[in-house]
Amino acid sequence: MDSRERLLTAIHNGKPDRLPCQVHSWMQYYLDTYLEGRDQYEAYACFPGMDWVIYVGPRFAYDASDQAKWEVQRIDLGTDQSGNRAWREVIETPDGTLTHAAAGNAFTTWTTEYLIRSEADFELWDKYHPLPQAVDWTPAIEAKARLGARGIVRGGFFGFGQGSPWQDFCTLYGTQNAIMAALDRPDWVHHVLEVLLQKKLSVIERAGPFALDLVETGGGAGSSTVIGPRLHRAFCLPYDRRQHAALHAAGAKVVYHLCGGVMPLLDLVATNGADGLETMTPPSMGGDCDLGEANRRVGEKLFFIGGFDQNAGFEQGTPEVAAELVRACHAACPDGGYICSPSDHFFYGDPANVRAFAATAARCIYN
Repeated sequence: MDSRERLLTAIHNGKPDRLPCQVHSWMQYYLDTYLEGRDQYEAYACFPGMDWVIYVGPRFAYDASDQAKWEVQRIDLGTDQSGNRAWREVIETPDGTLTHAAAGNAFTTWTTEYLIRSEADFELWDKYHPLPQAVDWTPAIEAKARLGARGIVRGGFFGFGQGSPWQDFCTLYGTQNAIMAALDRPDWVHHVLEVLLQKKLSVIERAGPFALDLVETGGGAGSSTVIGPRLHRAFCLPYDRRQHAALHAAGAKVVYHLCGGVMPLLDLVATNGADGLETMTPPSMGGDCDLGEANRRVGEKLFFIGGFDQNAGFEQGTPEVAAELVRACHAACPDGGYICSPSDHFFYGDPANVRAFAATAARCIYN
């Protein structure tokens, strides 16, 4: 099998010739610090045996009249002594103003002031936030052409922070605020989630056939380290099912992203319409995933991506440790339907450890 065939076999929950492996996207900090500023294509070329998974999304076209009702002014708030950059955005609409603030460093960005802070804010956002009127798949089509048989293209689609309505709501309103609202004002939260879902569905409908090999939904705010099965069943499951049905109708394969606790949610995810589940984060990284047990429980219904502890294997490890961790992941999923991958982004690590990761996966043959 070539890499494209291998990865596609895995995401169809089949058994390829050997263990596929990828990284959970290349972080720019790692590319700049360890790989001389290479892009994601050039980075994969440094590690023979790795299957190339290129993260890319479409371009969205907006109506100018909609954008005129959502005027964004970004204000630079400077850089502190730790190198953290801060900024604020002021959004003017015909009926009022919304603001939010964020900060970032060489590794990531984070919210310091949420965009939605009241029910009135949400109604203003709902009324004026522009939606794409057209979807241009050229970036994904060009990525596929550049890749050829070396891999697949994947990405998120359209949203407001993460992949699915609950996780979008947490991004806009704050996770703790969202949980408290779900307990105290469930009717309002369901209203918000329905609005978010309908906006997503409208853009999916406009997109036509999907050019991505795999679409990511979900998000960390749905993990069991954030909410329990009762809230997940109420505020994630019904909206996830409809979103996934629409993506399938557009020809997409779907992987549901939970980057934390997954074990109490396995049976729920297995009924939400997704084809696969990631990131299968192990306890050593703050998750709870027992990859072998997850495979026994729902492996016939879902493929998996992840499971590799990049802290132990890449950032703090040796080639021998990385190889041992890959072999353990392979043993946990002996019937395929699995892509070995770091369970999250990584920023540090001797490239020799990454080479051992890729080379070991290439030697893990299925019986």
